[in-house]
Amino acid sequence: MLTLNNISKSFGARSLFSGVTFHIGARDRTALLGPNGAGKTTLFSIIADEQTSDEGSVTRPKDLTVGYLRQEVDNKSARPLLQDVIASAGHIATLEHRIRLLQEEIAQTVTNEEQAPLLRELGELQHRFETSGGYDTDHDARVILTGLGFKESDFTRPVSVFSGGWLMRAELGKILLQNPDLLLLDEPTNHLDLETQLWFENYLTQYQGAVLLTSHDRAFLNRVVGRVVSLENGRAKVYTGNHDDFVVARQKEIEGIEAAAGRQAVKIEKETRFIERFRYKSSKARQVQSRIKALDKLQRVEVPRLVKKIKFSFPEPPRSGEEVISLRKVSKAYGEKTVYADLSLSLRRGDRAALIGPNGAGKSTLLKILADVLPFERGERRLGYNVTSAYYAQHQLDLLNSANTVLEELQRVAPKETEQRLRAILGGFLFAGDDIQKKVSVLSGGEKARLALSKMLTQPANLLLLDEPTNHLDIASREVLADALESYQGTLCFITHDRTLISQTANKIIDVRDGHATVFDGSYEEYLYHQESSEAQSTASDTRQLLKPVAAPEPAMDPRRRRSAAGEIRNEFNRRLTPIKNRIAQIEEELQREEAELSGIETEFANPGAYTDSQSIVGRIDRHKALKDSIKRRSEEWEKLMLEEEELRIGLQNALALLEGAL
Repeated sequence: MLTLNNISKSFGARSLFSGVTFHIGARDRTALLGPNGAGKTTLFSIIADEQTSDEGSVTRPKDLTVGYLRQEVDNKSARPLLQDVIASAGHIATLEHRIRLLQEEIAQTVTNEEQAPLLRELGELQHRFETSGGYDTDHDARVILTGLGFKESDFTRPVSVFSGGWLMRAELGKILLQNPDLLLLDEPTNHLDLETQLWFENYLTQYQGAVLLTSHDRAFLNRVVGRVVSLENGRAKVYTGNHDDFVVARQKEIEGIEAAAGRQAVKIEKETRFIERFRYKSSKARQVQSRIKALDKLQRVEVPRLVKKIKFSFPEPPRSGEEVISLRKVSKAYGEKTVYADLSLSLRRGDRAALIGPNGAGKSTLLKILADVLPFERGERRLGYNVTSAYYAQHQLDLLNSANTVLEELQRVAPKETEQRLRAILGGFLFAGDDIQKKVSVLSGGEKARLALSKMLTQPANLLLLDEPTNHLDIASREVLADALESYQGTLCFITHDRTLISQTANKIIDVRDGHATVFDGSYEEYLYHQESSEAQSTASDTRQLLKPVAAPEPAMDPRRRRSAAGEIRNEFNRRLTPIKNRIAQIEEELQREEAELSGIETEFANPGAYTDSQSIVGRIDRHKALKDSIKRRSEEWEKLMLEEEELRIGLQNALALLEGAL
């Protein structure tokens, strides 16, 4: 579908990458991975035809459609959200507009000779409109926006009122609605909460086109992609499998290269010793010259320059009391919007609590209250014995002094620390060698995030409060942070969308939504299992509620009463089931009739002779659209009724089983 041929790109004297070659097939799910600054976003821009390469070419079909999600979006539209998203499907809107104009033009023509070419064009446009999903645009837009976390009430709100994270979701919704041949997604999960990430993953696995994405979310990569293009040291190489498969393959590859380099080094040393020993012996002159030439021609094995994974641990924090921090009946509002009312929560020594929940639920607000950086209207915040806290949030990146070097910025907050100690802290966050002399002003977003985190560590704290600490961090930096937090001996409360970090670190999950904070003691996997079990029990409870008028049997029921009770249960079941079955049968009959009529119309559309009668064909086109809409509505109602019938049957089985247990 799309092929990159020997792509090279430089900025000034710096070569970003060269010789990049790979192919993207029609259904490929490919991740472009590499350290920050490797050129992933630049390569995306070249593929999207927004930048040109210095060398090489991108081969693609002329009609290839590409949907490109950038990391930044600026949409100040005053249009309602749903309308703005639907309008992004411009090709469908153009087709619909052209169809409308043709219908008006046909209605004004008099002779068959004038109408014939117009009717043929109308038929072609109508077919393209249908195959492009034109009839489903409104429905699909609603499904996508709901999946991305928007509420029905958001659909009529102007786009301009949404915050940056929600604007990114709206932009993603536009691209998904356009249904392009190739999705180019640059960090698509950055602004998605955990629930939305799961929906998005499922959407991508079922997507009919190709996907090329970059992400630092290891769990997301493992679920979605089947191929990795690694961009490092200016070169690209393709690996089969997901992220974990890539890591294993890459490690084996590096071990092989290191072994080959070692063998070559031994050979070079041996040859060098021979040359040095016999260089001035005339009897060995020919052999010496031969070996010198062989060494000159020898292609050296180059070991890839990789970022070393540094084992870093937090300083040993002072021991705190058993109860580290508590909130008592805290209430917080922004204007007329109440976020929390009488919220109580406590953290104990050794807790590693992950705050999860949908965006906008109040997770950051809760963390700010815990950190004592946000006032609240009522209630009490109580800090435990000997507790010292440290708070990290994204705004701290803006507080860095751009005139300082990396080392100077750390010395500013820890003037009494030795340079050796500060270098050790910076090394733990991948600042090595000359990196510590870089000016803050030239640092990337990821480097600034690492520097801000390292500043927090200069004063050992036994309570860490972290708001999205993995934002801007590449995978290597995330692994360093996760390992450090896993071995941290204090108390931790954090917000992140990185499921790998939650799984590796958390021993307590706090689900924040609808003004409540529900605490679950256990790992993230245990929490997910508990949620799935609770949903299953809730479904069973809802089913039993359908049969609520039938009283539960009492213990030790005699056989005659049991048979009578069973009869009552079945009668109640049949009373509720009969109208559902009747309606299902009615819908199936209507669907059969409408689908047959629709099939007949589509057969007519395939016949060129059908377009000779302008009045008839316009009427058939309108009828075709009406039938499509009706079939969709009836199918949705049929699916809902079938689910109700199944729930009733499960309820009957459960009620009869309870009755059997009363013997």
